[in-house]
Amino acid sequence: MPNKTAESLNANRSSLAHKVRYALRNPGRVVPYVRRSVRDWRLRMTHRDHVDYYRAVMASDAARDPRAAVGSRNEERWLALGRMQFDYLVEHGLEPGHRMLDIGCGNLRAGWRLIDYLDEGGYYGIDISPDILIAAKGVLVERGLQSKLPHLTITRDLTFSFLPEGRFDVVHAHSVFSHSPIEVIDEALANVERILAPGGFFDFTFDRTEGEEHQVLREDFYYRTDTLIALAEKHGLDARFMEDWEERPHGQSKIRVTARGPRSEAG
Repeated sequence: MPNKTAESLNANRSSLAHKVRYALRNPGRVVPYVRRSVRDWRLRMTHRDHVDYYRAVMASDAARDPRAAVGSRNEERWLALGRMQFDYLVEHGLEPGHRMLDIGCGNLRAGWRLIDYLDEGGYYGIDISPDILIAAKGVLVERGLQSKLPHLTITRDLTFSFLPEGRFDVVHAHSVFSHSPIEVIDEALANVERILAPGGFFDFTFDRTEGEEHQVLREDFYYRTDTLIALAEKHGLDARFMEDWEERPHGQSKIRVTARGPRSEAG
């Protein structure tokens, strides 16, 4: 994954100048980007709602390769990224007896390790894409984890209205907000405290910029850290930038959110 250099953190990837420079440095990626742009134009015409749009993106990507659909160019990278997420959560408070909600669980890149680690029934994965959840069930079978009885559920929003209050010790969203407009992030932060157990925490990654906030097509969104921390605080939550995640070989950054008061004592 690319390092978070000053150049990359200040780049506006939606600008024509950046696209030209990137194309000159990476000529092999020009054709795939053109294909994405054509797909983006077509899907914008037929899917005005962002969830419908991104569900169609995932259907298209999953039909070609479920591993690539969640951002892994090959099996080795798929395993490595899943291991990275899993190791970080275990090192930072996840315990076998915890109940965990995995937002955007995808095809269980990290999820299969989490299911194996957590006690029976402790894992709850949600995703907007029925296609990727079908792939997730295939991974569950491949890994022989049916007896752990994980929950895999489709959703179309992040209100969590179908989930019980105070249920989850850990809520996790990896590479979800990097594909989400600010109103989707706001919706999640407005509702996550209700489902957090006392002492619970919510970890999420995002594509960070220190320059102008921007998006590339309707697929990739870049935010400043202070924007997301302020958004969490607006909803009465404490949020902190996870500096040690920056040491991992991953292009995104991470924020941890906890409820204020007694709930924020652990985690």
